[in-house]
Amino acid sequence: MKFSVGAPLLTAISFASVIAPATAERILQSTSLNSCQENSGFTASLFNVVYSPSLGTAHVNISAISTIEASVVFDIDISAYGYSFLHRTIDPCDVGLAGFCPMVSGKLGDPFILQVSPEAATNIPTIAYDFPDLDAKVRIYINATGGDRAGQSVACLEALISNGQTVDLIGVKWASAVVAGLALASSAFLSGLGHTNAASHVAANALALTSYFQAQAMIGLVGIPLPPVVQSWTQDFQWSMGIINVGWMQRIFTWYQRSTGGTPSTLITQADTLATVSVDVQRRAIDIAKRGVAMLPRSVVEHGSNLLKRTNVQTSYGSFVVYGIQRVAFRAGIESTNLFLTGLVFFYIIMALTTLCVAAFKGSCELAAKQKWMKGDTFLEFRNGWRTVLKGILFRMALIGHPAIAILSFWEFTQSDSPALMVLAVFFFLALNAVLAWAAYKVIRIAHRSVALHRNPAYILFSDPQTLNKWGFLYIQFRASAYYFIVPVLAYTLLKAIFIAFAQNAGLVQAIAFLLIEAGALIGAAVLRPWMDKKTNSFNIAICVVNFLNAVFLLIFTRVFDQPGLVTGVVGVILWILNAVCTLVLLLMLIITTGIVIFHGNPDGRYKFMADDRTSFMKSQSQLATTTELDALAMTARGEKPGYSGLDLDDDDEFNPRGSMHQGQGSGGNSTNSSHHAPSHYAPRSPVDPINRAVSPMNGAASNASVARSQGNVSPVVGSKPPSSPSPWQRGAGYEH
Repeated sequence: MKFSVGAPLLTAISFASVIAPATAERILQSTSLNSCQENSGFTASLFNVVYSPSLGTAHVNISAISTIEASVVFDIDISAYGYSFLHRTIDPCDVGLAGFCPMVSGKLGDPFILQVSPEAATNIPTIAYDFPDLDAKVRIYINATGGDRAGQSVACLEALISNGQTVDLIGVKWASAVVAGLALASSAFLSGLGHTNAASHVAANALALTSYFQAQAMIGLVGIPLPPVVQSWTQDFQWSMGIINVGWMQRIFTWYQRSTGGTPSTLITQADTLATVSVDVQRRAIDIAKRGVAMLPRSVVEHGSNLLKRTNVQTSYGSFVVYGIQRVAFRAGIESTNLFLTGLVFFYIIMALTTLCVAAFKGSCELAAKQKWMKGDTFLEFRNGWRTVLKGILFRMALIGHPAIAILSFWEFTQSDSPALMVLAVFFFLALNAVLAWAAYKVIRIAHRSVALHRNPAYILFSDPQTLNKWGFLYIQFRASAYYFIVPVLAYTLLKAIFIAFAQNAGLVQAIAFLLIEAGALIGAAVLRPWMDKKTNSFNIAICVVNFLNAVFLLIFTRVFDQPGLVTGVVGVILWILNAVCTLVLLLMLIITTGIVIFHGNPDGRYKFMADDRTSFMKSQSQLATTTELDALAMTARGEKPGYSGLDLDDDDEFNPRGSMHQGQGSGGNSTNSSHHAPSHYAPRSPVDPINRAVSPMNGAASNASVARSQGNVSPVVGSKPPSSPSPWQRGAGYEH
């Protein structure tokens, strides 16, 4: 029976051990000793034990208070992943524990070394030293054998055991961050070379992968008790939320908070530097429930709704309990009162560095062109319109940083670390959301005008380089008819941020909310399939499936089903394995596809033309001919810069149908004006539709030119074509009817 109960756990552990990290030294350690019953007669504010099997000794550093005066025995139960595998009773007099035979009241605070016999060491399974983020605990009931309370439990203590192995690895953090960053940079590089179609695919996949990293980071931020391996795995992706520990920056943040009227937290200093308190990183909901009011200070019991207000939760015996956002901050080595400022500053540091990199690249291109180190027309469009390109890049960075700023700003509203930080939270939250809301409104407005004028949103959204470079970050990853999908994406982010920040002390509420939100996201993605092509839809739907499964696992971690502890332990290991495999596959896919695209002779040729016919409007190097000498002369006569169109379809005045008709009437007989409004690049013409797609029907001169062609220059076959027949750029976008 024991084998059948433990078989699922052993199977998961055996598979996970293949990808587990390993170190040379084997240890078992515990950093907190918690009370697990009310009115416990033995409490500890500091507890640190390190057992080394090679030395056969356990180094103990403890600061505890005992109110027990009686002869006692220790009833010890050891479990791993909720499965109890060892239970025995020990008389402290038999092992020679000073101060416990019999127990006396007083304070125990001297470090000591405890010898561990070889017989006791053989009871510890070998895998306990090697499996990462071991989820094991030792529970000790101190039972009186004499006096008034003979036969009763006078104290209950619980120590969480780890082995020093973890999946919270700096290599995973750097690898994931570098791959995502290089993919985004590669998309910008390809776009600058004129391979717009390939750049849009690479950017779409890079954005999807970054959002998946942030979704995993959000799992670690919830107030639900998580198994150690889940805590460590989600910690690997907290960089995507701006949670990065830099020592000198933390000192500045602490000074700023103190100077603006706040009271900085000192939990990291007490736990790590001074080693004066123990910190219990919450693992299981059942642990907190069973400790009850004995674990919490009286003020917290009386005001449970303010559990997360201002400081970390401190127990009645002096140790601390961290969970949710505070748990992530503690594991990152950041004081919880510095967390908001850390995320905010790193977000704007990335924005500033991005701006400097774009400006430096612009200067390098100009220098290289001047010195004849590269052709004069290389990156020509970027060099002439680099400010518009920079705006689009910063908008994209704002979209990537939106989840972090939303969560940390909402959380700061509940913490009120200082008046200045509250002002910063309000200002930057409103500013960022206002910018993204305005951008989404502009995209929807442009698309509506394009549909009204051309029966296809793709025409204006993809034909004008300024519109594409400035606002394309919101819609280029979607098909043309799903231009609006950025609005559900922003709402999805805000909903998750609200529940993460405001429901830190309501884990079940968070789990149910995540389940409903992820279910809605999965259904919407599977039914609407809004992304640009089949591969991109599959990429994103796979991410939605994993996010939904993670939400199911979170619900299990709340113990709402009252499942055995073994089930919770196995589910934690499965969540880690599932997300590790999915992350590895997605990273490899992105690396391979990006590498092939960059070194391919025709990057745009690797991708099929999309059904919305956007490639007919986009200025792509592989689809459009290079500027000829006559084109250059024409642009010089018009006073335009070569390589970048003077026509801005993003201007509201250009979209006004009445204004355009009046403009056309006013310039009908003036061929000189017509030349001034003609764009500098011409899209390829369809054999069944000779209309020049680069000329907007909004331009009055172009309209008159079209009328002139229909009267004298168009062949009778084309001229007799029924006017109701949809043009090629109207087909495939759902606007034929």
